[in-house]
Amino acid sequence: MEGYATADQVWGAALVFARLGAILMLLPGLGETYVPPRIRLSLALVITLVVWPIAAPVLPALPESVGGMAGWVIREVATGLMIGAILRAFMTALATAGEVVSLQTTLSFAQSTNPMQAQPGSTLSAFLTLLGVTLLFANNTHHLFLAGLAGSYELIAPVRPLITADFVELAVRTLADSFMLGIQLAAPVIVFAIIFNLASGLVGRVMPQFQVFFATAPLSILLGLSIFTLSLGVVGTIFIDRYRSLAQIFAGGAGG
Repeated sequence: MEGYATADQVWGAALVFARLGAILMLLPGLGETYVPPRIRLSLALVITLVVWPIAAPVLPALPESVGGMAGWVIREVATGLMIGAILRAFMTALATAGEVVSLQTTLSFAQSTNPMQAQPGSTLSAFLTLLGVTLLFANNTHHLFLAGLAGSYELIAPVRPLITADFVELAVRTLADSFMLGIQLAAPVIVFAIIFNLASGLVGRVMPQFQVFFATAPLSILLGLSIFTLSLGVVGTIFIDRYRSLAQIFAGGAGG
C-alpha cells in the first residue's frame, strides 16, 4: 500500500467516499432506484478522487483504534444522508402540486408508478417530478450539486462539531417551504376549480332538473388541464429558481 498511497491518504479518501456516497444515494436524478448501483458507485469513486485534495486539510488524522475509525465513518455517512435528504425533500413540492391539480381536475384516481418516489401516485404528480429532474439537468443545476459536494467540507468540516440542530431546523424549513411552493404552483388550477365549482353550484340551484355533474365533469377536466398546461412554463421557472437557491446553501462553501 505504501508504494501507491500512505495510510493517511487511504483513510482520508475513505472518509470522503463515505460522505459523497451517502449524498449520491439520495441526490435527485442520480440517486434514483432506476440508476444502476454500479453507476452510482463509480460516480462516487470518481468524484472522491476529485474532492479529496480539496477536503484533505480539514480531514481528521487516522485514529489508532477501530472504534474511532467506525465513529468517524458513521459521522460522515450521517452528514451525507442529511445533506442528500434535504436536497431530495424539496422535490416533494412538485409532487404536492401534481396531487393538488389532480384533485381539482378529478384525475386523482388515475394512478401510475412515480419513479422519483418509488411508489404509486397520480399521473400528473409523476409527470411534474420527472419534469423537475429534467429541468435540473437542462439548467445545469447539477453543477451546483457537484460544487456543493466540495463546499460541504467548508460548511460542515469533519473536525468541527456536528450541527444537528441546524440540520433539523433546515430540514423542517425545507419541508414547509416545499409544501407551500407546491400549493403556490397549483394556485392557477385551484382558483379555476373554486370559480368553476361555484358556477356549477349556482347552475344546479337555478335548474335542479339539469344534470350538472354529467355536463361539468368533462369541462372541469378539459379546462383544468388547459390551465395547467399554460402554467407549466411558470411552474418550471419558479421551481428551478427556488431549487437553485437551496443548492446554493451548500455550494456557497466551494465558492468561498
